Amino acid sequence: MSKQENPPEAPRLSEMEWEVMKPLWKHGPMAARDIYEKIPDKYGWAYKTVKTMLARLVKKGAIAYDQIGNSYLYRPVFNRNEMSREATHSFIRRVFDGATSPFFAQFVEQVSDEELQTLKAELTRAARSRTKESGMK
Repeated sequence: MSKQENPPEAPRLSEMEWEVMKPLWKHGPMAARDIYEKIPDKYGWAYKTVKTMLARLVKKGAIAYDQIGNSYLYRPVFNRNEMSREATHSFIRRVFDGATSPFFAQFVEQVSDEELQTLKAELTRAARSRTKESGMK
């Protein structure tokens, strides 16, 4: 029987690194020039800035690349959901000492009535799923 390894933990990203990741999640593997073209103009980044961010993301293990001729195609190692989960957990640990209730208390003050209904439905679904899982044990 082999020992199951824990999957690698998604790295923490800066706000700028998130912006570089977004085109990769949306479009799949891309060359640096294509990623650069997808970054919103509001940042005013130079191509060299994007290349620097890509190198940082490779070093962190957030992205990998495949060399094809003289070009590199960058691809995410973690999907957006995995990265969002890690970022949320990190934020809750830092800001709320790991307590989710104060986080949600602040959060629900910011959401629309429609979003609140969606959240209620998701909480109901999660509670039912946990009840079903605990009944199976």
